[in-house]
Amino acid sequence: MNSIEIDGHHLTLDDVKAVARDHVRVTLHEKAKERIIKAEKMVEHYVSEQRISYGITTGFGKFSDTLISKEDTSLLQRNLIMSHACGAGDIFEEEVVRAIMLLRLNSLALGYSGIRLSTFNTLMEMLNRDVYPVVYEKGSLGASGDLCPLAHLALVLIGEGEAFVEGQRVSGKEAMEKAHLTPVRLSAKEGLALINGTQVMCAVGTLTLYDALALSKCADIALSLSMEALQGIKDAYDLRLHQVRPHQGQISTADNVLRLLEGSKHITRQGEMRVQDAYSLRCAPQVHGACKDAFAHIKDKMEIEINSVTDNPILFCDDDDAISGGNFHGESVALAFDYLGIALSELGSISERRIEKMVNPAISHGLPAFLTENGGLNSGFMIVQYSAAALVSENKVLAHPASVDSIPSSANQEDHVSMGTIAARKAKEILKNVRQVIAMEMMCACQAIDLRQPQTLGQGSRVAYDLVRQRVPYIKEDTIMYPYIHRINELIQDETITLQVEKMIKLKEV
Repeated sequence: MNSIEIDGHHLTLDDVKAVARDHVRVTLHEKAKERIIKAEKMVEHYVSEQRISYGITTGFGKFSDTLISKEDTSLLQRNLIMSHACGAGDIFEEEVVRAIMLLRLNSLALGYSGIRLSTFNTLMEMLNRDVYPVVYEKGSLGASGDLCPLAHLALVLIGEGEAFVEGQRVSGKEAMEKAHLTPVRLSAKEGLALINGTQVMCAVGTLTLYDALALSKCADIALSLSMEALQGIKDAYDLRLHQVRPHQGQISTADNVLRLLEGSKHITRQGEMRVQDAYSLRCAPQVHGACKDAFAHIKDKMEIEINSVTDNPILFCDDDDAISGGNFHGESVALAFDYLGIALSELGSISERRIEKMVNPAISHGLPAFLTENGGLNSGFMIVQYSAAALVSENKVLAHPASVDSIPSSANQEDHVSMGTIAARKAKEILKNVRQVIAMEMMCACQAIDLRQPQTLGQGSRVAYDLVRQRVPYIKEDTIMYPYIHRINELIQDETITLQVEKMIKLKEV
């Protein structure tokens, strides 16, 4: 993929990932250009007539009843950007900033915002020439959209603020000079068009969702390794069982695991060694499947949102009408991001229970305590489970929904807000924790498989086992564990394990 042409209507999760992480260039569709120019002329008409319209000829928020003269409309927009840049905390990573820029451009491309084509093109070239504004993580209430962080993005566009260019953090003015770009002198409506929207929460949430979908496959792979390690009962994965409760994610998980385990000599049938497995094995299709269904729902919501107009007012050029409404309010995605965090937490929670089952000799079906041959002198995998439990417990706190909170701002004009950006950032942190837990499960499972004097593994679990063993040895005596956990985490994060397994078996994410 050399470039992505945006038109406001057809952006996908894969497109966002391609631009944010793979540095694919962005171009603008011709019809989108026509729409942008049409809205630009409408704004010019409103200003020349001094027609009263929020954000074009009036102030903002509580100052919406204050009329602004034609001569001051440009200063109004500049003041808006400068005054709203009040970010706090750490700064977003490069990939998140790239995603923010892409999503803002895609929304503007719909032609309802009133930005000039020249301003749009400058922002697009900032993205294509690798100019990344310094955008702080904290400071957004999620309505009126992501005002604060988007203001930091827009600062660089006008030659202010800070940005990264050529790997260096410099002033916005210097960054634009290095990229051979001229800072923009904002015209009427443009400042508002740049900062009123849900693009920051969506950038964080979209990339987290992309990773969650990939992680759901890896969770099934880890489950298959644990099934091998614990001589799991395959009857609980019989597709007939799941087709009579036909949640798609549940069916997909059972199908994934059966195909991953095909050919295994470790897997048992009900009644051979025991009648039932614990829920962390027996109910895994139901739990993993519910998470997959959650991700599918969130994906539907996201693909609507990233192809929507979310600023204010919205210009309907054919009707010569500018309507001030609330499309910037992030509630629809705030709820989705809270759901994303909850679903991810559950993937980690059940994974940790399988770790406990492998290290605990009372429930591991014959494995030595803490997966070590010489227990007492060696602690083995005791603290691997301890660390996983800490991550899972942290996720329980992080999974508390942000969207149920609200706090008024702008002298109570903005009296109910979404907290969607907080929800997205929490989901991202939960995902990082869950990825580590799943890495720990894989490490424990491979150790347990070796302790079983391994026979033939399943066609998919064998691929995963071999990849882990290429980077992590069998642990005979106590050693420093964290580098091994981090190596497996990297295999999951860069999708090496999933991609290698999928050369043999195509896994279902939903």
